[in-house]
Amino acid sequence: MKKLLYVCWVLFIVACSEQRTANPHVIIDTKFGGIEIELYPEQAPKTVAAFLGYVDSGFYKRANFYRVLNDENQPSNAPKAELIQGGIWKTNYQKAIAVRGVPHEPTSQTKLLHKNGIISLARAEPGTAGTEFFICIGDQPGFDYGGDNNPDGQGYAPFGKVVKGMDAVLNIYKSKEYDQKLDPPIVIYNISRR
Repeated sequence: MKKLLYVCWVLFIVACSEQRTANPHVIIDTKFGGIEIELYPEQAPKTVAAFLGYVDSGFYKRANFYRVLNDENQPSNAPKAELIQGGIWKTNYQKAIAVRGVPHEPTSQTKLLHKNGIISLARAEPGTAGTEFFICIGDQPGFDYGGDNNPDGQGYAPFGKVVKGMDAVLNIYKSKEYDQKLDPPIVIYNISRR
């Protein structure tokens, strides 16, 4: 009887653990260490599916973080933002432009907001997001639906959050930059599923 209770207890603990990690996780591997991202497929299914497709296809091997926005490198009359941006734009431009746009999933639909550590897809027009992404430093409500940081008011498409490695994000954010460009870019060795 004791063994049966012990087995039931172990199974209960395992089941609870699996529930907490039901969302997929990816690791962004950089010289500053790993950045673990929890993805939210229930809220942003199309965005998460596209991103995981890029990850599984190996798009992010030898990619980089190449852009940073901070208080000092933005025009004084523009809405301010703080973030680091990465992807394959600088390392594999042809592949980046060949990717079909992801249908836009705005924050008004997903209820995911651009808070500290949120990862979101970069885009031009709605439906043009592809391989490029950014991670918010601090809360960035200007990137949400109706916010000031996008002229069309549709905002960007958040799809996950940093759950470990925010220190690596901040080290990238504090790296040398010139005119919003990280100098040199910070290599992303790979992005892989955890």
